[in-house]
Amino acid sequence: MRRILALAALSSIILGGAGSAHAATAPALSKPTGTGAPVLPKPTGSKPVGTTSLHLVDSSRPDPWNPEAGKRELMVTLWYPAKRAEGRPAPYLTSQESAAVLKSYPDVPPDALTKVRTYARVDAPARGTRLPLVVMSPGFSFPRATLTSLGEDLASRGYLVAAVEHTYESAATTFPDGRTTSCLACVKGQDGAKVAASRVADVRFVLDELAKSRWGRMIGKVAMAGHSMGGNSAAQAMLADPRIKAGVNLDGTFIPLVAPLNRPFMLVGASKSHTPDGTDETWRNSWPHLKGAKRWITVAGTDHAAFVDYAVLRPQLGLPAQELDGARALRITREHLASFLDRHLLGKRTPVKDYPEVTDHS
Repeated sequence: MRRILALAALSSIILGGAGSAHAATAPALSKPTGTGAPVLPKPTGSKPVGTTSLHLVDSSRPDPWNPEAGKRELMVTLWYPAKRAEGRPAPYLTSQESAAVLKSYPDVPPDALTKVRTYARVDAPARGTRLPLVVMSPGFSFPRATLTSLGEDLASRGYLVAAVEHTYESAATTFPDGRTTSCLACVKGQDGAKVAASRVADVRFVLDELAKSRWGRMIGKVAMAGHSMGGNSAAQAMLADPRIKAGVNLDGTFIPLVAPLNRPFMLVGASKSHTPDGTDETWRNSWPHLKGAKRWITVAGTDHAAFVDYAVLRPQLGLPAQELDGARALRITREHLASFLDRHLLGKRTPVKDYPEVTDHS
């Protein structure tokens, strides 16, 4: 469970540590690799990308982490194929969110993550066609923004993507009225099963809200993909909700599956921890319970955070990063993610390049 819940300094999560990190001091910084604002890789699909943010309130349940909140409030980022690239580029993090993520690194400007270059345009007109939906869930304490490279890329390929911010499980979450919440769930000894159950409830609520919104008429088949705790929660959500037809776990430890999962599922992880003889035994223990079409790959030279935006942002900010070039790490993740979803949501085969870093354990 320690791999799922990094229950110490938030800086250790940016560094991509696989387990809980209790170091009192941050590792030394390296020299930034570039100048100017940090840049994410461009989406690879043919369609321009639009984005919008949703503030959703679930009045049917109290917040699991804040006893004073009678309702569960969530922020959701949507990425979608747009008719044309108009509007301002989407911001990455607010100044409060950026400062919370970077607070252990005084040599990095606290607003550095507000300046990250993205490619989706805010409220660009959406294509009105029926689209497959991918719900995305970030790692524990990771902001939903860390899924931007994956979300923008899928949208450019024709997907509707909904990245859920699990309030009080993120380093910081800023709401439209200016409030910024902290990670109340980030306490030592946190119950991973409680976190997963909360995320399942969040995702099912988001699916309900999207279905009855203006986006509902656009939604086709649904998949869920997540990083770390988000990847574990994808499997748990699939067991709870038959609307989710396929799932992906990006380097997340599994809470034991309580029943066989008979729909398509893919595992993508770092080679040190997630090979069959790796340090995280939950993958090999869960593998027999995945009864649908399934895939298990690892990527050499990666660490825990190399499957999301931090793969490219850490070196640009001078923070220690994975061995594999970050842009290449994200390219590998994007291609395998899109190919898996194309096959199981759209019924089409999308080839993936032969990357020597990738080992298939299926």
